Amino acid sequence: MAARAGGRTRSLLVWAVLALAICVPIAAAAGSPLLAWRQPVYIIAGFAGIGAMALLLLQPLLAAGLLPGLTLQRARRIHRWIGGALVALVVLHVGGLWITSPPDVVDALLFTSPTPFSAWGVIAMWALFGAAVLAGLRHRLRPRLWRRVHTALALVIVAGSIVHALLIDGTMETVSKVALCALVLVATLKAVAGARAWTIKRR
Repeated sequence: MAARAGGRTRSLLVWAVLALAICVPIAAAAGSPLLAWRQPVYIIAGFAGIGAMALLLLQPLLAAGLLPGLTLQRARRIHRWIGGALVALVVLHVGGLWITSPPDVVDALLFTSPTPFSAWGVIAMWALFGAAVLAGLRHRLRPRLWRRVHTALALVIVAGSIVHALLIDGTMETVSKVALCALVLVATLKAVAGARAWTIKRR
């Protein structure tokens, strides 16, 4: 009984920490004074990017089955749904920025933008699109090859997104942004290390 209660408490604690890690940066950004001078389309585009960064925290935890209360099969199904949501949010993010300033988006896509964060964002975007295409080809590739390529793309997505977010001095509050980025990095490395250890054990 005590063990069951302890497990339930741990589960609630994990979900509470995740909820705070996702909601606090979004709430802090919503209170940014910089929003007063932004167009609605720009604000929507910005929050699409923030939302994508928040969802990125869940992806490695779901893929590795590290979230309590979810079976591995259900967690990976949700992982695929969130992958689709990430693609939609990134398209909304870039599309909104295109509406407000097409030249800046063109410069970013061509890697000629004077702002370093743009290049990292574009790299993460193309890696995300590549991962989405790879997900559709999963049953046509050998499982080991698929996992390696998917993992490599996931690492590029996470690294590019973190650097992109940290280099931007915008609506996101600094402390909550850094904390979110750190959690995304730790979750990703833990998931990758766990998958690698399981592969070695099976061999």
